[in-house]
Amino acid sequence: MEWFLLILLLIVVVVGFYAVGLYNGFVRSRNLIQESWRQIDVELNRRYDLIPNLVETVRAYAAHERNTLEGVTRLRNQAAALAQAGGGAVTQERAQVEEQLSGAVRNLLVSVEAYPELKSNVNFLELQRELTATEDRIAAGRRFYNANVRNYNTQVESFPSNILAGMFKFEKATYFEVNDAAVRQAPHVSFGEISDRPQGAPEPTNDQLAAGATPSALPNPQAYPQSNPAAPAPGEFTTPQPPTYAPPAQAPQAQQPPQQGAAPQPPTYQPPTYQQPPQQ
Repeated sequence: MEWFLLILLLIVVVVGFYAVGLYNGFVRSRNLIQESWRQIDVELNRRYDLIPNLVETVRAYAAHERNTLEGVTRLRNQAAALAQAGGGAVTQERAQVEEQLSGAVRNLLVSVEAYPELKSNVNFLELQRELTATEDRIAAGRRFYNANVRNYNTQVESFPSNILAGMFKFEKATYFEVNDAAVRQAPHVSFGEISDRPQGAPEPTNDQLAAGATPSALPNPQAYPQSNPAAPAPGEFTTPQPPTYAPPAQAPQAQQPPQQGAAPQPPTYQPPTYQQPPQQ
């Protein structure tokens, strides 16, 4: 009986240490997500401060880019309002507005290629450099943040850690990504005019990648239509076949009779024929 109680006590102690380790792991993952998001939020707020100066600089040289400037200003104000209302937290709505704002800023920077005077302006060049660096830091921070969210959500959904997550209310975190197909399309650029979205096929969304797959399976890239039906499937490569050589066809030349007075043609060489001597 004493051995049984000792073994039971040992099992309880091991399970207790394991539960404490899981709980501390959840806390570390949650804090890492919050820290990585704060880095993104700093860059987003820096972009809020740079955009008004960029709009005013462009307005002085490119007055007829009115629609583009108004769109950038509207998205900037909308994103700033969502950030203030949510206390700086990430939400799906804010992620979509921020992605739209990134596309609008890219369109604006491309549209100024038609204005040589603006491209040579010192203030514009400095703003362009700072905005480009800010966008790069936002993209890098978003990749780091989403990687932390993926690890944390895996712990929340995995067994047996999901039992502890349900007991202590550890909920799944939100990815900083966009599922709207219209937002994920690449901006279309044409000289003299910047359109909002191209007419081509958009990038596949997360919902499309997950189409045709069970919740426990990997995304199926074949579930959405490809732009080129003849293209090989992902992960497959076609070996190019060498071209087949076909000799050029030559038309038979008719033998012409010798003309009178023409120089005689030399006889055609015929190889000698060897015959075997008779056997004795």
